[in-house]
Amino acid sequence: MSAAPIKVLVIDDEPPIRKLLRMGLTTQGYEILEASNGKTALEKLAEGPALIILDLGLPDVQGHELLRTIRARNEGVPIVVLSSRGDEAGKVQALDLGADDYLTKPFGMDELLARLRAALRHQLQVKGERPVFRTGDLSVDLVRRIVKVGDRDVKLSPKEYDLLRVLVQHAGKVLTHRFLLRELWDELTDAQYLRVYVRQLRQKIEADPERPQYVLTETGIGYRLKAGD
Repeated sequence: MSAAPIKVLVIDDEPPIRKLLRMGLTTQGYEILEASNGKTALEKLAEGPALIILDLGLPDVQGHELLRTIRARNEGVPIVVLSSRGDEAGKVQALDLGADDYLTKPFGMDELLARLRAALRHQLQVKGERPVFRTGDLSVDLVRRIVKVGDRDVKLSPKEYDLLRVLVQHAGKVLTHRFLLRELWDELTDAQYLRVYVRQLRQKIEADPERPQYVLTETGIGYRLKAGD
């Protein structure tokens, strides 16, 4: 017996975008639920989508308010936000409200599919709380606090390890500067401190720190650790 298809709720008021997503996702085996406004979107939540694609520009409700409402009703469902080009502040706000990722319109279907898979993997990792995280040659044992790249042990300072631990716990998800600062320092608000430790961490785990494969920069927003294998 084949597994039931994964339900994806697409919330977007543009029929061409909904059609594009319906066609692209259906061919990959997803079951699509559609909503053109916030009211319908909240009704569709009752059908139990496993993942939500949310356009912030809706006709009847402010997108961030809808995101806040959805997150209050369902803490765990992954939410990938669609945003207008250059709306950096809107992206940061959406991520701070609990979105897992974002894509800027126009977007490629292959990139969207990859982001959806990463969001779903992150959700499974959170539920499973796997003690050993792996992505590529990088492995992090969260129980024994052992970090390796291939067979090489990596020695991290306490703060570098704390940064990596937070990234691992949210692997595949974009974490804003403000979120990371709050998790790591409580009182600090200057993102420069964070950049220093990200640079130091990359020096130790990346083959080429100038072209990182693991700790990825989301310009003007924050960082993302490549999703686990």
